[in-house]
Amino acid sequence: MCDRLLAEGHTAVAVDNFLTGAERNVAHLNGHAQFRLIRHDITQPLAVEGPLDAVLNMASPASPKDYMHHAIATLDVGSAGTRNMLELARAKGARFLLTSTSECYGDPLEHPQSETYWGNVNPVGPRSCYDESKRFAEALTMAYHRTYGIPTNIARIFNTYGPRMKLDDGRVVPAFIDQALRGEALTIFGDGSQTRSFCYVSDLVDGIYRLMQSDERYPVNLGNPNEMTISDFAGQILRLTGSASHIVNRPLPKDDPKQRQPDISKARRLLGWEPHVPLEEGLRLTLDYFRAAV
Repeated sequence: MCDRLLAEGHTAVAVDNFLTGAERNVAHLNGHAQFRLIRHDITQPLAVEGPLDAVLNMASPASPKDYMHHAIATLDVGSAGTRNMLELARAKGARFLLTSTSECYGDPLEHPQSETYWGNVNPVGPRSCYDESKRFAEALTMAYHRTYGIPTNIARIFNTYGPRMKLDDGRVVPAFIDQALRGEALTIFGDGSQTRSFCYVSDLVDGIYRLMQSDERYPVNLGNPNEMTISDFAGQILRLTGSASHIVNRPLPKDDPKQRQPDISKARRLLGWEPHVPLEEGLRLTLDYFRAAV
């Protein structure tokens, strides 16, 4: 996102406590005249010198492995963190964008998922720390818009992948790639019939950038509608890596969604946006990054 903002001629101030992120991901921006990095936990109030046009709240662990390990921190960043960033936007007269999640739909009973679907979420399950923090953050964002008139946007992000992910992230793309490159068995949870839709990071960033400039206040799905089973995805990873790894099946985690496919008709209509990077091309770019990291 910082790369895109700088390419468009903006100044970018990045804020991260590096709970799950890595400073190396923005190391190439060190010394850029229009970039500044602040190490800070947004669950604590933040003061930024000078004017701000927009506050993008993208903070939260996003991998089940991470957010279940940091359950309370995840709830804190979705609640106190979101409020602090909304207060910053309010103080600066800036617009505000929240990156929410397809996890707001839970294990969906509607397919594909549109923004009008209210979801099937277990509020006390092991994944609820993430699901409910994002649902609360959406409610808080709308409350600030209605109460204070802050121009707000909400992006509901579906599975995204690309360079700069962690190999030990726990999500399926880096997990399969890491296992394949190491010659280890690819671990499929469940029978592999569950589906996901994978969006390359540059497409997602383009959607967020367009949404940030829009007048749409209600959630907008951003993701790739090309759905595939986890079994088929594992086969594609094995083909692209040339790995001789075999596949092992493990029990499906509790509340793991069985289907994920965004309805992006709203994004197409309002933003003129849809993904353009084919899965094979995006995976090859991601593989190049991970090969250098292994």
